[in-house]
Amino acid sequence: MTQIKSKERVSERGEVFTAEREVNAMLDLVKNECLRPDSRFLEPACGDGNFLSAILKRKLAEINRKYKKCIRDYEKQSIVAVSSLYGIDIMYDNVETCRERLYKIWNEEYTAVCKNDSSDDTREAVRFIIQKNIITGNALTLMCVDKNCNDTNEPIVFSEWTLIGESKMQRSDYTMADLLLYNDTTSNEGNLFALTEEQQEKEGVFLRRYITHYKKVQQYGG
Repeated sequence: MTQIKSKERVSERGEVFTAEREVNAMLDLVKNECLRPDSRFLEPACGDGNFLSAILKRKLAEINRKYKKCIRDYEKQSIVAVSSLYGIDIMYDNVETCRERLYKIWNEEYTAVCKNDSSDDTREAVRFIIQKNIITGNALTLMCVDKNCNDTNEPIVFSEWTLIGESKMQRSDYTMADLLLYNDTTSNEGNLFALTEEQQEKEGVFLRRYITHYKKVQQYGG
């Protein structure tokens, strides 16, 4: 895969993609984290998903190794893996490509493992999660952008996805600005959602929360 899309994009946006060899070498430095379904990764300049897709492949391979004999557990853990990946890019086409790459990787593995037990509801849920987690935005201003790469009045919002019990998933929404602000005051370095209960209760930090079946997350909230 070429490391640039055009000279103009390099000149205007400094856009250069990391080659697969370098991606894997860097991920090997955090190899164990790449194997945990719930280990969260944020790529603030995700491009079309070179890093995130490589992480997802590693996570799904480990989930396949552990859970392929239990379809329901595989399904849940594969959703957790997808929900752990977050990305921002200022280029609209990069975000669309990244979303499609992640979904295709997940769906091919999911269909191969679950076969006739695979569910279109689960597929819709995963598409929704990816749409919420991969954002067209400006990682410097922490605002969403339009198709011309200009900041809008809408802040970047990320959803924390948490499995509850056997079949429920909780979605909690926070602005990225608040997540970064309160991460500066916590000892949980590297944890995107490392807010204490007291911090979450502060006005303006926690936006909204939904709890529903993990296959139905797409039915609640935009």
